[in-house]
Amino acid sequence: MSTTTRHHINRQRRLAQKPAPPVAAAAPPSGTTVPVDRDDATPKRRTRVSPDRQDSPAPTAADPGRARRALVAGLCLLTLLLGAFAGWAYAQTRGLEDDAATNNTALTDPARTSEVKGQAGKAVNALFSYDHANPEIQEKAAATYLTGKAVAQHRTLLAPVLAQAKKQKTVVTTTVTDSAVERIEGDRARVLVFADQSSTSTAAQAKDAANYAGAMLAVDLVHRDGRWLVSAIDTFGGS
Repeated sequence: MSTTTRHHINRQRRLAQKPAPPVAAAAPPSGTTVPVDRDDATPKRRTRVSPDRQDSPAPTAADPGRARRALVAGLCLLTLLLGAFAGWAYAQTRGLEDDAATNNTALTDPARTSEVKGQAGKAVNALFSYDHANPEIQEKAAATYLTGKAVAQHRTLLAPVLAQAKKQKTVVTTTVTDSAVERIEGDRARVLVFADQSSTSTAAQAKDAANYAGAMLAVDLVHRDGRWLVSAIDTFGGS
């Protein structure tokens, strides 16, 4: 091989081994976003946090002193309210008692109370006494002292006696031993009556048989035409 030829081959080898020149990066088209490598060496910008966006501090336990003061204030208010209610209730109760005392003349009018008490005792003696030989006396007493629903009540109470009166020849005597005027309000009154009753029979098969018993009842009275009439009879569980 000639020298010229060998020189030409060596030159081609050197050119082939020589690195290619760097190619400039083509500029991206307009409007294209180029991704940023997060791992590059470019320093990152620090973002300042607004005070309004800072995390709120963790809640702390309630102040024991403040809770205690609130409790004491609540108890004081409750005490005041209860005291006010108690005072109002006491005033209302006294007012009702005063009204009752004012309306109930049995507490303020001894003369009228004595009148009611006397007429109630007289009526009970007559209404609950019976003589088989003189039934008209009892009938007259009922017409004289009874009014309203007391008429039917008295008839019911006396029915057992009347059913056996003629056969047993019964005589019933009622005597009021004590009484108390519970109230008098205007033309109405109520009297509690205690009485003794004796019952005897003159029939041949029950000669001289006698029974004694005590009785307690309350009578309501109404004042009409100058007299106190029995308007209701309460035997405390009886008819």
